[in-house]
Amino acid sequence: MAGNKTSRRERIKKGIRKSLTGTAERPRLSVFRSNKGIYAQIIDDEAGKTLASASSGSKDFAVSGTKIEQSKAVGKAVAEKAVAAGISKVVFDRNGYLYHGRVKSLAEGAREGGLDF
Repeated sequence: MAGNKTSRRERIKKGIRKSLTGTAERPRLSVFRSNKGIYAQIIDDEAGKTLASASSGSKDFAVSGTKIEQSKAVGKAVAEKAVAAGISKVVFDRNGYLYHGRVKSLAEGAREGGLDF
């Protein structure tokens, strides 16, 4: 039994992260969503560094609309920052969330922005 939504997500997250790591050649695109916003980071796990990040709550982010539209814009923003840093291939870490809705929209925006995963 899962218990509640948070413990279920943590259990799934542990299973995903067993086989998924970010390297310098292919960093990890990690997604976190809250009720108010969505956040994306490109992480090199070997060095322990965040290479690029974007969120719907940052000051330079000015897209209004539905959460799905904001998620797509965050995906495009993180992809632009990654391409500027010389990153084109990433590993997608959905962080225990279902690949549906805002997470799917962020992934599609990142692909449109130039990331390959």
